[in-house]
Parts: sequence; structure tokens; C-alpha cells
Amino acid sequence: MPVLEVGLVPASTRESRLTCWLRRGSGILAHLVALGFTVFLTVLSRPGTSLFSWHPVFMALAFCFCMAEAILLFSPEHSPFFFCSRKARIWLHCVGQALAILCAALGLGFIISSRTRSELPHLVSWHSWVGILTLLATGGQALCGLRLLCPRAARVSRVARLKLYHLTCGLVIYLMATVTVLLSMYSVWFQAQIKGAAWYFCLALPLYPALVIMHQISSSYLPRKKVEI
Repeated sequence: MPVLEVGLVPASTRESRLTCWLRRGSGILAHLVALGFTVFLTVLSRPGTSLFSWHPVFMALAFCFCMAEAILLFSPEHSPFFFCSRKARIWLHCVGQALAILCAALGLGFIISSRTRSELPHLVSWHSWVGILTLLATGGQALCGLRLLCPRAARVSRVARLKLYHLTCGLVIYLMATVTVLLSMYSVWFQAQIKGAAWYFCLALPLYPALVIMHQISSSYLPRKKVEI
């Protein structure tokens, strides 16, 4: 039998450990980017200076933080609630998504009030149209989630298939929210304050959590759900 030298670690083991730490580090960075970008938009908006100033604040809280964290908490590698049971994390996910919908509704109310008071037309940009579609899709996704919480009361016969739809649609909706945030950076309000290289840096920030979430769902959950079906 071949004799292994003491202290040597097989290459496959080293690679698996390295991959694990890279995933954990990238996930932690996604949490920090989600929080940091939300704080950045809040400071940039100077809440309270006008009705409009509350719109980016609540929308950032809704989609850049609450929705992102509600998805990231399911990660087995970098979730801040790794010590909780899956049932507890499901309820935390519901709370996070409920807060996201509440903040989004407040953000929508403030922008409608602001544009109405200024006598400006509504729904005149790609940002507004994609944003409205994202809000409607988020509401539908929430109803789907409620059916999964109480499948017997909702008379759901194929729970595994509905979970797969919920996961897939959730990923699409988060990507729609990311596109909405990116389109907001083309607005006059944002470009008047952030210019040059800083603007391109800000444009890249929302993409990073989206990539991490996309990898988390596509690699960890979707294959398993397809097997269950």
C-alpha cells in the first residue's frame, strides 16, 4: 500500500475546501453589498427633504435589502441564520418578503404623490414600467408563497411542482427588481449626483448580489426540486 506523508492533504480535498471558502466569502460579500448599497441610496436620497426623497429609500429597502436577504438566508454556506431550522428560515423568508412588499408599497405611494403634486405625468420611463411589472409580479409571488405555507387549505395537490414554480419565478422577479434598480441609475436625479467612474461602479453593485442569488438557486435548489417532481 502507498504510504502518505504526514501533513499532506489530497488535492481534491484542498480544492473542495477552497471552493467552500470562496462560496462563503462571495456570499458574505453579497450581504455586505446589499446592505451597503441600501445605506448609500438612503444617504444619497436625503430622506425628508421632499416627497420624492422617500421613494428611493423605501424601494432600496424593499428590493436591494429585504428581498435579497429573504432569499440569501436559505443559503447553507453563508446565511446569517444558519443555526435556525428550515421551518424557522421559511418564516423569516415570509417576514422579509412581507417587509419588501410593505416598503415597495410605501415607495410607490410617495412617487405617485410627488409626481401628482408636481403635476408630472406617470409611467413615462422604462424604469417606471418595469417597476410596476415587478411590483405586480411580487404580489403574485407572495400569493403563491401563501399557498405553499398552507397547501391543504389552498388545496394544492402537487406541492413539489408549485415549489419549483415558486423558486423559478422568485429568481425572475429578483432579476426584474435588479433591472429596475439599474434603470433608475439612468434617471436625471441619479445622474445629477453620481457621475464618471463612480456611476459605472454603482451600476455594477446591484449585479453582484443578483449573481450570487442566481447561482444559489440554480445550483442548490432547482436541480433538487426537479428530482422531487
